[in-house]
Amino acid sequence: MTQYKALQRLPDPAGYKAGDVLVLVGELFGRGYANGLVDEARRIGMTVIGTTVGRRDSDGTLRPLNAEELAGAEALLGGSIINIPLEAGFDMESVDGIPSVAEQLKKARPDDFATISFIEGSVEKAHAAGTARFRTNLALLETELLKRIPADANILLAHSMAGGIPRARVFMPLLNRIFKGTGEKYLASEEFWNSPLGRLCDTSFNEVTADTFRYLIEGTEALRKRSAAAGTRVNYSAYGYHGTEVLVNGQYRWQSYTPYVQGIAKIRLEDVAFEATAKGIPAAVYNCPEIQTNSSALFLGVEISLYPLLSAIRREAGAEIAAPVEARCQAMLKDGETVASLLERADCYLASPILEKIVDYSTWPQHNTREQAELMLACSAELMEMHADQKQLVCAELSRIVFLATGRLMLHSSWNPPAATVWLNHDIISRLLVDQLGAGIV
Repeated sequence: MTQYKALQRLPDPAGYKAGDVLVLVGELFGRGYANGLVDEARRIGMTVIGTTVGRRDSDGTLRPLNAEELAGAEALLGGSIINIPLEAGFDMESVDGIPSVAEQLKKARPDDFATISFIEGSVEKAHAAGTARFRTNLALLETELLKRIPADANILLAHSMAGGIPRARVFMPLLNRIFKGTGEKYLASEEFWNSPLGRLCDTSFNEVTADTFRYLIEGTEALRKRSAAAGTRVNYSAYGYHGTEVLVNGQYRWQSYTPYVQGIAKIRLEDVAFEATAKGIPAAVYNCPEIQTNSSALFLGVEISLYPLLSAIRREAGAEIAAPVEARCQAMLKDGETVASLLERADCYLASPILEKIVDYSTWPQHNTREQAELMLACSAELMEMHADQKQLVCAELSRIVFLATGRLMLHSSWNPPAATVWLNHDIISRLLVDQLGAGIV
């Protein structure tokens, strides 16, 4: 288990300057964690280069973006994109005429998740083919980076790949039962995880979330050698999750969303950073707080631990900075509801003996229990019901603060990472808001 190391003081301003380059490895979709990193890089004058996962045609063929798609992706990024498909994973790979994993699952029924089987050896062959394809395209990416980036530029290669749910309809009903199910619709995450589909997810999560970071570090050795000769730097960062410290009943306490089955892959991601650091390669995984995005909407209840950020901002940044944030949040609530009652309800869940009984750092990640799931989902629903408009949520406002703040903390910390794995908790995010680096976040 990775040694817990939270960032306790604000990092010194990084040595990155105009002309240095942020390379975002993983396509930007919507608004999420990576936007904060991109925004901060642009703010201090760095050049931003993006990548793409490519697109799949109707016959399953992976291809680069077409002209319209490329223009849209570059407009969203606010920078140029190297149009080489860096799709991770293997669910769409067909080897030796064997149907892909996704194809084999087309007729699978959710009720049969515990007995589903695959053509012998097909998952292993597809896995190897997906890895080979990714590494081949990564080599093409490095060649392009060597052309585009001057040797005298410092580079931050920011890994933003995560997930890995295979593209088959059978998964969504099952995942909805795991993350949103109560009563007869509840499904124990451990039961699913020990099934053939769960084992497939485990392999896929590891490949997409963690192993791609290893491939990135190994596949950009020429870039590092050139920079070393020129006296410049190539650093690496990645987005992790391993629970977060939040204020619970006035005390900072480590907690985690449960069940977080992707956590095993996130630990593997930390191991990659540790191995690279041991070899003298500056690589760090930054474990960020929970936020709510389009991609996290499946994890109903993950947003509960966001609410205490309001308390942390008031404690760490002071009333003057907290007041306008609280006012914006108060305006989103129904008449008669208050920020204070919102925080009281979130505290009640986070301090619950039920949660305390199962959430433990040393044995993370934990599977769900029926009692915990029903408590969490009821609390989530109650907090959502306090809002005047379900499209204008307090957790969206707080998520924006988190991804902007973590982006700034990551970029500056990455210049001299304090450890291979670093936690960015609510306290350091709140303290950033009173620092000059935090200007514009609130």
